[in-house]
Amino acid sequence: MALLKSMVVLAAGLTFAAGSAEFSEFMTKYGKVYRDATEHYKRMSIWRSNLAMIERHNVQAAKGHHSYTMAMNQFGDMTAEEVRSTMFGYRQQSNQLSTSNFHSNLTALPASVDWKAKGYVTAVGNQGQCGSCWAFTATAALEGLNKKVTGKLVALSVQNLMDCSSKQGNQGCSGGLMDQAFTYVKVNGGIDTDASYPYNQSQPGSYKCRYNKAQIGAKCKGYVDLPRDNETALQYAVAEIGIISTAIDASHTGFMYYKSGVYDEPACNPDQIDHSLAVVGYGVENGVEFYNCKNSWGTEWGEAGFVKVVRNKNNQCGIATEASYPTM
Repeated sequence: MALLKSMVVLAAGLTFAAGSAEFSEFMTKYGKVYRDATEHYKRMSIWRSNLAMIERHNVQAAKGHHSYTMAMNQFGDMTAEEVRSTMFGYRQQSNQLSTSNFHSNLTALPASVDWKAKGYVTAVGNQGQCGSCWAFTATAALEGLNKKVTGKLVALSVQNLMDCSSKQGNQGCSGGLMDQAFTYVKVNGGIDTDASYPYNQSQPGSYKCRYNKAQIGAKCKGYVDLPRDNETALQYAVAEIGIISTAIDASHTGFMYYKSGVYDEPACNPDQIDHSLAVVGYGVENGVEFYNCKNSWGTEWGEAGFVKVVRNKNNQCGIATEASYPTM
């Protein structure tokens, strides 16, 4: 862009070199457009700071101080607080209620589980700048169980939940809960397919319900909340039931810029969860136990849209604080 190769005159009469080729590439890759030179300079400064933070982390990771790496992504020109206020839409429950108790029929846990490899996971979505993680996570859990019941993997409508589940307490881009989404599908008699009711990333919170009974992709009888803070129950549920909806404390920059490896953040607070994920399996990598989770930040983020969260480490980040699954 010409702006990036020239000198920009600020309102105060000062000038600054508009930026590096790397920032130009960042803007182009993520479609970044700023309203004026002042905003451009501000965003470039934030980007540089974030890039330096990422590079420092990766140097330490190469020395074995971290079990995961970081990379620049779509959040690069945003402060951590801006990411938190824009992307995190899980509204933590004050008291978790359950329609029934979880009982596993398994006598022992498998060493690893991978529902993605078995064909139970649809393509990674991108919520855009909208706190709709709860809707993406709910559909992921519904899709997995529907595949188990019917034998067919059907992508379900996130937008249907966004537009139509306000009576259950969900607030579109302003946040919601997977349990409330499951309740909507039960009361409504079904949820439409994604093909018939696609996600509108440019206007994700239109909230004009366009549900069509003729386009139902799955139904739901209710949901089950797993025992709070119980990783053992979570693992049994993943192994026996399938894809499980949960949420974590994702407020740290390590998660925002996660790229690969097992995300392990001791500063996480398991009692302050703010972003939902779908647990699609678990395993061990380089001796570190992990849950493999589907995120909703697009395939450029993380491991093609997935993140490995550390497992069996005192419910770190709250991975088992409020886990649940739908019933069919």
